[in-house]
Amino acid sequence: MIARAWGPAVLGLFVLAVVMSFFNFEISKWQWMLNGVVFFGGAVVFTISRGMTFFVVKRLFETVFVVWMIASLTFILLRVLPGGPFDSEKALPPEVLANLAKKYHLNDSVPKQYLDYMVDLLHGDLGQSYKYIGRDTSAIIAESLPSSVQLGIYALLISYIVGIPAGVLAGWKQGSKTDFAAMFLAISGVSLPSFLMAPIFIMVFCFWLGWFEPALWEGPGYYVLPMVVLGLRPAAVIARLTRASVLEVIHSDYIRTAKAKGLDSRTILFKHVLRNSLIPVLTLSGPLAAGVLTGSFVIEQIFAIPGIAKHLVLSVTNRDYPLILGTTLLFSVMLVIANLVTDFLMAVIDPRVKMI
Repeated sequence: MIARAWGPAVLGLFVLAVVMSFFNFEISKWQWMLNGVVFFGGAVVFTISRGMTFFVVKRLFETVFVVWMIASLTFILLRVLPGGPFDSEKALPPEVLANLAKKYHLNDSVPKQYLDYMVDLLHGDLGQSYKYIGRDTSAIIAESLPSSVQLGIYALLISYIVGIPAGVLAGWKQGSKTDFAAMFLAISGVSLPSFLMAPIFIMVFCFWLGWFEPALWEGPGYYVLPMVVLGLRPAAVIARLTRASVLEVIHSDYIRTAKAKGLDSRTILFKHVLRNSLIPVLTLSGPLAAGVLTGSFVIEQIFAIPGIAKHLVLSVTNRDYPLILGTTLLFSVMLVIANLVTDFLMAVIDPRVKMI
């Protein structure tokens, strides 16, 4: 009962928020608060009712430990690798380097720098960027993350809306022309790189047909091509995995029993085959969602989207220590959260799942 009431409510609020975001309607803070109360309140009740409290608490502690390990290892690697954040082709005067090192405490011992960073991290301070003078790393991430998350959510929706029906249809119609066509498109989607597909889509749909805008991130006309290009590869992966799962479920004993009882094909497909076929897909969804939500550097560069991916790549090139650490922590936290949400969805879809 809890899952039946909570699931539609969360899904409805999520769809409403996505639609409003796509058409550039402002989402009020009250709607965000309502979404948070429904999601987290329902999650708490569902967790307690399914006996998953210990599992969730354990995962939260594991999340803190994983984030701490990633932050520590990244911090140490940045200090061990040769070179410094202010090394460049044009050498700076020693006085300037000394002043910069003093300002950013780079002349302190490595253990002291590590302890200072961890204390600041506990207070939510990611430090100031070395290359964006006078700007906090938190402000840079807060400015660029919404575009990447927005793009990632749209791409995820495309991947699931296209991938799951294509995989189910191909598996249900095994050996047919539909199966061959769906798998041909899926293999093409996996094989063709994004940097090849994006220019082709821009050429066809922007310059030849004039349907969409070729760059920037300013409205629905700008959103369609990037989200489709970014969503096609995961859609292809989901379609192939769904097909394999459907073929495995179709040959199960309970499906043969359902056919022997005289149930029609539609009931067997949607009531028995589809639900059980989604479990392997959900297992993949955690890392897949984290990767897509954080955006793609190639897609953001080609379509000139002001997202977070470019900061991750450029921060490594610039040896911008605070920005490297901030974006790395962001990616790791999103991956852990995506995996935790995946575990919840598996428990919702399959009542046999008991997590302790």
